[in-house]
Amino acid sequence: MKKRVAVLISGRGSNLQALLDADQDAYEIVLVVSNVPDAPGLERARAAGVEAIALDHKPYGKNREAFERDLDALLVERKIEIVALAGFMRVLTPYFVNAWKGRLVNIHPSLLPKYPGVSTHARALEAGDSEHGCTVHLVVEEVDSGEILGQAKMDIRADDTAETLAERVLTLEHELYPRCLADFARSL
Repeated sequence: MKKRVAVLISGRGSNLQALLDADQDAYEIVLVVSNVPDAPGLERARAAGVEAIALDHKPYGKNREAFERDLDALLVERKIEIVALAGFMRVLTPYFVNAWKGRLVNIHPSLLPKYPGVSTHARALEAGDSEHGCTVHLVVEEVDSGEILGQAKMDIRADDTAETLAERVLTLEHELYPRCLADFARSL
């Protein structure tokens, strides 16, 4: 039986598309939620026949937990089993992380534990690293520090910029995330 997955996005949804397109038998994306009402990824979801909901975080002001309680209610109502973050650009509160503990997955554009947070590509270049990549991990309260489910690596080229590195890492993400999500779904 395929696990029911909700994908949370904030932008164009390229990782969402990779998850939707993957040939696998372990999960089914049944819901996509964006905190940005006009996120292009919502249209990707609708084009794939998946329910797509915009839950704008702005009306909640600084009350992040109130936003997440409403998000949680949407997920519970639809009997979601796994939540996959795919470019969801909000740091989650302990409330949400603990509500979905062990069932909340993220893709991060670095080889964790190196470079949690933002600007990962520039940081890898500034450090003079010879390789870079991406990590799929479980989400815990401390940002980008949960159990690693998988990584993909590549060499950094002499002519790489933060932008070219970002493009090349995104290609790795599109291969890694569906595989790791399917493996994780099978393990539950």
